[in-house]
Parts: sequence; C-alpha cells; structure tokens
Amino acid sequence: MKIHTIGGYNEVGKNMTAVEIGEDIIVFDCGLFLPAVIDLQENERNPTPQMLQTAGAIPDQKFLLKNKDKVRAFLITHAHLDHVGAVHNYVHKFPNAQVIGTPFTIEVLKALMQDSKQHLKNKLISIHPGGAINIKGKNTTYKAEFLNMTHSTIQSTMIALHTPEGIVAYANDYKLDNTPIMGSPPNYEKFRKLAKQGIKVAIIDCLYADTDRKTNSEKIARAMVEESLLTIDHGNNGIIISTFSSHIARLKSIVEFSKKLNREVIFMGRSLAKYTNAAKRVDQCPFAKDIRISTYTNQLKSSLKRVEKNRGKYVVVCTGHQGEEGSILDRLIKNKLHFNFTAKDSVIFSSKVIPAPVNIQHRAIMDKKLKQKDVRIFDNVHVSGHGGREDLRELLNILKPQHFIPSHGGFDKTTSGLNLAKEMGYKQNKNVHLCKNGTVIEVK
Repeated sequence: MKIHTIGGYNEVGKNMTAVEIGEDIIVFDCGLFLPAVIDLQENERNPTPQMLQTAGAIPDQKFLLKNKDKVRAFLITHAHLDHVGAVHNYVHKFPNAQVIGTPFTIEVLKALMQDSKQHLKNKLISIHPGGAINIKGKNTTYKAEFLNMTHSTIQSTMIALHTPEGIVAYANDYKLDNTPIMGSPPNYEKFRKLAKQGIKVAIIDCLYADTDRKTNSEKIARAMVEESLLTIDHGNNGIIISTFSSHIARLKSIVEFSKKLNREVIFMGRSLAKYTNAAKRVDQCPFAKDIRISTYTNQLKSSLKRVEKNRGKYVVVCTGHQGEEGSILDRLIKNKLHFNFTAKDSVIFSSKVIPAPVNIQHRAIMDKKLKQKDVRIFDNVHVSGHGGREDLRELLNILKPQHFIPSHGGFDKTTSGLNLAKEMGYKQNKNVHLCKNGTVIEVK
C-alpha cells in the first residue's frame, strides 16, 4: 500500500490524498486552495481549469494522470470547497472514476457545476452517513464506509476504506461534537469496531492540533448566537450577521433566534442561496420557510431598501466575514447596494478568520472601515469545526492506527500532530509520517 499526499500538506486547503494498491488507486477529496482562487477571481470571474491549475488552486495532476487507468473513485468527505470544490475542474480527466459523497455534498457539487456551466461524465453517487459502497478494482473489490463525523457543515464523514492491505481511515476534517445541533454525534461505536479489526493507517486533520483544547460543541456557538441577538438591546438598529454559507446548523440557530426578535430574516448572496438550496433538496433545511433569499443585484437592492426604511424589522445574513472583495458585506460597507450603515447598527461575525495571510489582511481592512462607521461589532461568535489537541488525542486513542499521517496544512500545522503522536508512543518515520505535497509513504 502506498499513500500519496497530493494536496493540503503544504497549505490549508487543496486537500487530496490517494491510496495506491497494485493496479488500483482510490482518491480522498479534491479541494480548492481558496486564497489562490480569490486572487484569480480578481481578474477572471470564471477561471478555466487550466487557469486554476496554473495558479496552484487545484491539486497537482501529474501522478494521477500518469496512472489514469488505475483511478477507480474519488471519495469526498464533505461539502467544503477545500475538499469538494475542485472536483468539476479535475475529475473529468478520469471519466471512469466514480465520485462518491453524502447527499448534501453531491448536491453542492451539482450546484458548483451548474454555476460554472460544466458537466461531468463521471458517475455521481450519494451515500448517506453510515452507509457503505463497494468499489470495483481491477482484481479486487474495496469497501468504503462513510461514517458519521461532526464538523462545521452537515453530513460530514470519516471514510474507512477496506483494502486487502488493511483499513485506511481518513478523517479530514473532523471534530468530536457529542451534542451537535443537526445530525448525529460521531459514530464512536463503529470507530471502535474498526480499531478492533485493525486500522493500518489514519490520515487526520491537524489544523488546530497546536491548541491545548477540546473543541467546543456547536451547542456553545448556538448559545453565543443567542447571547449576541437576545441579551443585547439592538433597538430599531440594523443587524447584519455574516457566517459560513455551508454552516447549515449555524444558520438554523441564527434564524431561530432572529424569529424570537420578531425580525424577518433575509439571506443575501449566491453562496448562501447555493448551500441553502442544496440543503433543501436533501431535506436538511428546517428553516426554509422562515427565510427570504435575495441573490441578484436587483433583488439585493430592493430588499435593502426595505431594510433601510425599517431596520428594526429585519436581520440580514450575508457573506463576507473573511473580508473578501466583492462579497455582500464588502459591498454594503462600500455603499454599493443602496444601504448605508448608521451608528449603532450591529455587525455580528459568527465566524473566525481562516488563518491564511490574505484573509487576515482583508478582514483587518474591513474591520477598520466598519469602526469608521461607528457600528457595533460582535466578533468570533463561533466555535471551530476542527478538533484541537485533545480531540486528536482522543481520536488516536479510539482508532489505534498502526500508522498516522497528520494532514490539513503545512509543517506549521502538522508538526503539532506529529509531536502529540510521539508523546503517545509513535516513532517518526516509522509509524508517524510528516508529509508535504508529493510525498509517497509505503505502508508495510
């Protein structure tokens, strides 16, 4: 068994790992490197696959193209763009490979293809969390289990790939949330069964393995949203909330507490519409009847005129918490949508800045502009979707893998996972492996 760490080991994003056994290759995830996409989109609204490849926005294709006839399937853990966002720009070169993910993940992929007017000949297969599928190789059939895992979007999974050489467990991304707002807790019972069978290698997200914490449950973020909305006197001032479009559980909390303020909720922007509509199509949008969605510029301007006339009647939910140029919040701040912030309007960031230099810089500029307008800022009304050091320790203790590969970031992230594993008795280069993009680990 060879593990090829193709993307997401030099950077946060662009996640892709391939498992090679004999005449078969099975690929986990196919994500975008979002900072490169943002830079590219400043000059090109709809970049081509070739532009994305040249900009380093999608995983390197050299190894897989050299072995094109061996690639059997792309297994996608969840619906975030750094895991699914490159699929429609990448897998068309492997038309015989299936693309397999949970129903919400596949619906988001279909929406991404529709946005870019692309079509895949590859077979798209939906597997509910807890389900399994057989993948036919040249001489072997592999079983892939999509095991329920908690994260910051719905229907996220840890994938267990059963091979003749042992089980590969891929937990990228994860947190251990025992009280999620939507969906079930992690499937610990199944994780322990796999451990008893023997897990050959585990590839685990170490984005926050350097933080001495167990990551809080989403129920804590729900309480923080409640505090920001219901324990503060917002009067008749405007309330603008920015959060991750894919965080359906967080959006549920925002809508429910906004209703307690007797305010109408308006979702603004194509990204929120895309994820909300995908959730509706798989019956995972319990707040669908309680929101209005505005997407196109005329709709946005019309809705915002109403908000400006009667601020106390509305909560606006929009994109832009990373300070992205051209996002709804960016356009509001720049007075491009017939709306003017006034003193004491509230801007709630139910998010954390993704730790990439471009995001940190853009958010600093945005915060400065908001403060110049004398608005009230409520920042970091959020808990992470990624496990901390103690989550990682817990997951390693449960899975007991023979080999561990820290993932989801460069050495500044993965070294912390390595160090924890060494504390737990793993030996570097023997059964814990620090990788960069393009590393090949032969697991024996």
